[in-house]
Amino acid sequence: MRRADREIRKFEEIVKVMEKCEICRLALYDEPYPYILPLNFGMEVQEGTIVLYFHGALEGKKYDLIARNNHAAFEMDCDTQLLTILEDGNCTMNYESVIGQGIVEIVPDEEKVRALDILMAHYHEEDFPYNKAVIPRTKVFKLTVESCTGKRRMKMK
Repeated sequence: MRRADREIRKFEEIVKVMEKCEICRLALYDEPYPYILPLNFGMEVQEGTIVLYFHGALEGKKYDLIARNNHAAFEMDCDTQLLTILEDGNCTMNYESVIGQGIVEIVPDEEKVRALDILMAHYHEEDFPYNKAVIPRTKVFKLTVESCTGKRRMKMK
């Protein structure tokens, strides 16, 4: 990382940043350009490994790409704030972000409800009684994070 002074080094702090984020951008391999999509997500830490859960329709381009190459990159950010410094004629941004790579897999049907519960818990403080009738029409997939880095810039004006 070029700006080592902004690097978030502790695993627990990286997880805390991820917990604050609302959208995860997933980048999949495609030709001639990467395919990137913003997704709602849920996450858990399993024995020191971060697992991100996503959901979508039963078919689509992302699943075709995952079937061809299940290596993916991701990015998420939060606490963004534009800072304008008029006396210097300058502006900058406060932020916290995490980027990383991992392997994407389709979640088997027998694990789908648990994964959706994890996803819903990311956005709701209590158990959200979502409509279970959508489960057969929903595909759930996960990214097991193999590596990630966190970065933070939080300065006051």
